[in-house]
Amino acid sequence: MATIITDLKEKFRRGTICLQLIYINVAVFLLVTVCGVFLQLFNLSLGEWLVWLQLPASFSRFIIQPWTLLTYMFMHAGIMHILFNMLWLYWFGRLFLQFFSAKHLRGVYLLGGICGGLLYMVSYNVFPYFQYMIEGSFLLGASASVLASVADTAYREPNYPIPLLFIGNIRLKYLALVVIGTDLLFLTSSNAGGHISHLGGALAGVWFAASLNKGTDITAWINRLLDGISGMFSRRPRKPKMKVHYGSNRQKDYEYNARKKSQSDEIDRILDKLKKSGYESLTADEKKSLFDASKR
Repeated sequence: MATIITDLKEKFRRGTICLQLIYINVAVFLLVTVCGVFLQLFNLSLGEWLVWLQLPASFSRFIIQPWTLLTYMFMHAGIMHILFNMLWLYWFGRLFLQFFSAKHLRGVYLLGGICGGLLYMVSYNVFPYFQYMIEGSFLLGASASVLASVADTAYREPNYPIPLLFIGNIRLKYLALVVIGTDLLFLTSSNAGGHISHLGGALAGVWFAASLNKGTDITAWINRLLDGISGMFSRRPRKPKMKVHYGSNRQKDYEYNARKKSQSDEIDRILDKLKKSGYESLTADEKKSLFDASKR
């Protein structure tokens, strides 16, 4: 058992941010499911406790459980719910990382979930159609976060081909429009809250991509906060004793710096080519270099 846990920790540590987000979602789902089964053996229900992790539509209830704006995006209602969300996160998370960094995906996931949750609460409290549903309505699921990664990638590379079974290749912008259009059509369905949050996530994704094009990273504050929290719990390595190197080591330092500069110049060249001619214009080696650079 200890070996399995150690292996899982190592896979989590070495995995991409996309896989790490999937691991977190699956771990939370398994923990909640196991707890629910255990309580059911004693004729008890986990439902009354789970609402403290789900986002309420009521502002008055949200005030006493504000953490749910974060926790709801890691909760799922069933196996099919988490399966489809994680498949979308895997497919489009990997595509996202071809054009943006790992920290961008981490920030966009949270930003999309936050914006989706806020739009959900605002809509339920503004539109008269939802006024009788406010008190008993709760939101859960990673859909808003996933739609954010779809929307910003579609904004960045609208003509990127997406292969679909029985249909063939479809441009990413059309796929995104179909998904968003479907959400608009079902705004008054039984899952109205979910469709509203999808739209909030999509808007957050477009906002991120448009701002980044202008040189502003709106997820920077999220990543700074997460890095700060992570730093509080990580062990600080001891500073090694300073050593003075002479002779050939100076040459090694020079060669290392020259090699790093050469790699940086090559990535800049590839990004310029990508911006001017699109992703399809890149060679296989250029795509690999860009992908490797995104994981550093």
